[in-house]
Amino acid sequence: MKSSFYVISLSFIASLGGFIFGYDTAIISGCNSFLQTHFNLNSAMLGWVVSSALLGTILGCVISGVITDRFGRKRALILAALLLSISALGSMLTPQFQGNLDNPLWIATDMDTAFNMLVIARVIGGIGVGITSVVAPIYISELTLPESRGKIVSIYQLSITLGILLAFLIDWIVLHGAGDAAGVITQNASPNFLEWLFVQEIWRGMLGTEIPVALLFFILLLFTPESPRWLVANNRENEAIGTMVRIAGKEQAEVQLKEIREMVKEEKGGFRELFSPFLRRPFLIGILLPMFSHLSGIAAIMYFAPYIINESIASVESSFLGAVLVGLVNSVFTFVAIYYIERYGRRKLLLIGVVGAFISLTGVGILFALDSTLIIIPLLCYVASFAFSYGPIVWVIISEIFPTRIRGLAVSIGSFSLMVTGFFITLTNPLLIESIMPSGTFFLYAGLTLPAIWFIWKYVPETKGKTLEEIEKYWKSIKN
Repeated sequence: MKSSFYVISLSFIASLGGFIFGYDTAIISGCNSFLQTHFNLNSAMLGWVVSSALLGTILGCVISGVITDRFGRKRALILAALLLSISALGSMLTPQFQGNLDNPLWIATDMDTAFNMLVIARVIGGIGVGITSVVAPIYISELTLPESRGKIVSIYQLSITLGILLAFLIDWIVLHGAGDAAGVITQNASPNFLEWLFVQEIWRGMLGTEIPVALLFFILLLFTPESPRWLVANNRENEAIGTMVRIAGKEQAEVQLKEIREMVKEEKGGFRELFSPFLRRPFLIGILLPMFSHLSGIAAIMYFAPYIINESIASVESSFLGAVLVGLVNSVFTFVAIYYIERYGRRKLLLIGVVGAFISLTGVGILFALDSTLIIIPLLCYVASFAFSYGPIVWVIISEIFPTRIRGLAVSIGSFSLMVTGFFITLTNPLLIESIMPSGTFFLYAGLTLPAIWFIWKYVPETKGKTLEEIEKYWKSIKN
């Protein structure tokens, strides 16, 4: 019981990075209309400022593999927490260029400078998110026992969904609190600091609410141990055994240590091993599965939820409440994955969820074409389908199908694939809605789920109940 609590505690700390990932994804959705007015943005520029964080995640994914394999999982997560804290503070205190100038901490000379500083702050946060998205699932998977690994790694996705839910809720609370004065800058008044943040330039307050969570993440990471599998791979077995005993007990820890030691001896590390013939199939899965998950449009829906819902509900506050409902459904159905992933396995849940996503997205497109106000129903069905399949299971699979020495590198490539796809989906969403209308946009997302169904059916194996070393042996045993 103590060991389970220990693993869950460590997994919770690592998953705070996922919470911030989700929070950062959704909190900007409440800022969109205010940013558009404040900086006088067209659809392309709105897409740019929102997707700039995802551009940062791409860079974070690129560097995370090297950082986590060379310096360890813990140090990589600490770096991510620092970047996330800097980003949240920088986004909130982006230079002011207009309105009452009595209170701002510093003033930009023009609109472009202020806008670019906001983009830079979001890119820095994106780098932190990119590192976390790679390292946290690896760290969790390397700590947990095989019979519970799927459930525990799914906590990471649950934390993302809870971050999204809380962000949507905070956006609505801040908007409701500001009332009709939200985003209205009065030249003659002298607002106090909080009124400047949460009323006149309300988007600052929304973005700044991320600061406490990022700092908590950083502080808690200082008290976590390093991944025992990484320690063994780097000839630090004495440090590893203490953590392994706390997780699995002395007897099982010694068995696992022997198995890890044997597999590590066979691994070369680096790109050479990543492109070994026996890893061709997992490498394909690690790239295409994350890509397919974001081609379904989830990033755009989370970043622009109020914007999309407002296309069918002509009320700003109602659209924000609709976004809260999206976040709630996303969180609730992630529990479905956590509960059933070890009973039914990764592959079955994935197939059911992706088929459900196709049907739901098609329904959204049809109802948009009919100008129906019931669009929220199939939209929530899509979010539910994503939440118990693509959402958690992609992270579980890509964190467990690669050898220890290259796990960081391989997962960083998979996460890179996910973030690049998410970046382009988010960047193009406002333009697609403007050019081919919301109905055409969702028909496009629905069509992009069809290749995923075929790929999962043909190439993704079941990995439930297997140790990470058994999965590695499986790849070596099959003909690719």
